[in-house]
Amino acid sequence: MNRRDEVPNQELAAVVIGDSDKDAVAELVENLYNKNKGIRFDCIKVLYEVGYVNPKLIESHIQVFLDLLESKDNRLQWGAMTAIRCLVSEKPAGIFLALPKIIDAANKGSVISRDHCVNILIGLSAMPSYAHQTFPLLLEQMLRCPTNQLPMYAEKALPVVNSENREHFMKVLNSRLSEIEKESGRKRIEEVLKKVSK
Repeated sequence: MNRRDEVPNQELAAVVIGDSDKDAVAELVENLYNKNKGIRFDCIKVLYEVGYVNPKLIESHIQVFLDLLESKDNRLQWGAMTAIRCLVSEKPAGIFLALPKIIDAANKGSVISRDHCVNILIGLSAMPSYAHQTFPLLLEQMLRCPTNQLPMYAEKALPVVNSENREHFMKVLNSRLSEIEKESGRKRIEEVLKKVSK
C-alpha cells in the first residue's frame, strides 16, 4: 500500500483475531520469508499484534519465531522477540529451553529486543518452576543494561521479587545507583528499593 504507518497491519490483525483465522496466521508466517522486505516486516507486525490479544493463534509457530532471533534483519529479529514475549504463558517450557538463544539475541540486538527479553524473564520468574533459574538471569540483564533502561526494568520486576530473591535484587540496584545520572531515574530506583525493603 506504500504507506509508512502501521494502521493497515493493525486492522488486519484485528480481522485475524476476530475470525480466529489460523489459516491467515499460517500465511503470514510463510511470508516472513518473502523476498520483499516490506512484506516480511508487515507480516511480523501483524503476527505479534495478534499475539498480544490472542497468543493461542500464533503459539504453534513458536519455532519460527525462535529461528528468526538469528535473523540478520533487525526488524524481524526484534519482532520475533516480541512474538515470543506474547507466548510466555502458552509455551513456558519451550521458551525456557530456548533462553540461551533469546538472551544471546538480546545482548547483541536492539534496545527493543532487550526490553522484550527482560519481559520474558519476568514472565518466567512469575512461575515457581522456573523462577530459581530465571530470576538470576533477570538480575544479570539488570546489571548489564544501559542505565536509562534500569528504572523501568526494576519497576517491572517488582511483582516477582520475594523473600528469597529480595537481597540479590536490592544488591544489584544499589550497585548501579551511582551510575544513574538523571535524578528522576535515581528516584525511581529508590522508590523500588523502598517498596521491596518493606
